Amino acid sequence: MATRSELVETFMTTIRDRNPGEDAFLQAVEEVAEDVLTVEKANSAFAAARVLEQLTEPDRIITFRVVWEDDTGTLQINRGWRVQMSNAIGPYKGGLRFHPSVQPSILKFLAFEQVFKNALTGLPLGGGKGGADFDPKGRSEGEIMRFCQAFMAELAHHIGPDEDVPAGDINVGPREIGYLFGAYKKHHGLFQGALTGKGQAFGGSAMRVEATGYGLIYFVAAMLSEQGDLLEGQRIAISGKGNVATHAAEKAIVEGARVVTMSDTSGTVHCADGMDQDAVAWVRAQKAAGGDLSNPPKALGLTFHEGALPWQFEADIALPCATQNEMDAEAAKSAMAGGVKLIAEGANMPLTADALAAVEEAGILYAPGKATNAGGVAISGLEMSQNAHGQFSTAEEVDRALMRIMTQIHDTARDEGRAGGRINYRRGANIAGYRKVATAIAAFGVI
Repeated sequence: MATRSELVETFMTTIRDRNPGEDAFLQAVEEVAEDVLTVEKANSAFAAARVLEQLTEPDRIITFRVVWEDDTGTLQINRGWRVQMSNAIGPYKGGLRFHPSVQPSILKFLAFEQVFKNALTGLPLGGGKGGADFDPKGRSEGEIMRFCQAFMAELAHHIGPDEDVPAGDINVGPREIGYLFGAYKKHHGLFQGALTGKGQAFGGSAMRVEATGYGLIYFVAAMLSEQGDLLEGQRIAISGKGNVATHAAEKAIVEGARVVTMSDTSGTVHCADGMDQDAVAWVRAQKAAGGDLSNPPKALGLTFHEGALPWQFEADIALPCATQNEMDAEAAKSAMAGGVKLIAEGANMPLTADALAAVEEAGILYAPGKATNAGGVAISGLEMSQNAHGQFSTAEEVDRALMRIMTQIHDTARDEGRAGGRINYRRGANIAGYRKVATAIAAFGVI
């Protein structure tokens, strides 16, 4: 009988041959394969359906040209994509990202992760991801609006409330969702819940902006509770200055934790005694204005360290919330040397494979983004339900639902990942998400 490592290598040889050079996608697939291939082999229906191999091939990748005019009247041409990975358990669901780095390989990685993340929420949501290589930095309001309208003119053919329901992601926030939804509504002549993250005035859910960051903190609190510990008083190092990072910081402070770092590409701001809400508000304002963190007001008690990473400072908990593969093995070891005993991913796959190996070898608590940052898509799922029924929940009701869902995701990953007195949240999340999707795929037969 083949060993697990042999099963994984045989499987990955096929996937590498089909997807040469797609490093982020291959990294995500291999991480899942290491945990679920033995589960697949042990289940005859899953094995016959070759579930994991099916999940590495998107149902379709839609590619389109986006033509728009800038403020000078000059024609601009961008590329847009939508990766519809799997709708085995519900309509495709996942964000849209506008950034020069966007290309099919990155979107495949994100869509693959989204399949498992969405399954973990317990909601009927498939997995997808999309976006464009458009860079909104330095663009005017009118240019961003015209780009969004041109992008939706093509995407509108492929989405709908029971087909594919995009949301926001990097550089696609409430403003962009408003432009995109307006264009969708005009194209179809229908008011449908075809996007989430909308403003509350036109069908959006309360708490959607806060959900991913708040959900991350709820998951961390559950991890600590499992160890008989509390969030209060914990020193938390956070990377990034975007939506997830600032709302995670905001919620952590409310819960009594000490947020000691936030960061961007210029460096890290540090406060050994813990930031207050004014400091978080300043970071958020800098992000909104397109500025960096290099010159914090003295009254906020922050010190700026040019080129430094958040993991160079003493902390108990590390929350990488910036982008994929931001924490390598050296950074992970630096964090652990500084006292970090728990790492939970706020971004999608922010730990490199070598970093993850170092963390697991050290035996500290670690939880993957597909579990910890599922709060955003969970509330998106609730927004879809609110749109379908025409009944909307209060912020307090949504926050309670978010805490319940994140606690349930924690408990599911804990139970699947418990072995020999230890909890492997990565393995638990991968297996739990896989098992739900695999059950559906096996039930459908050959389609």
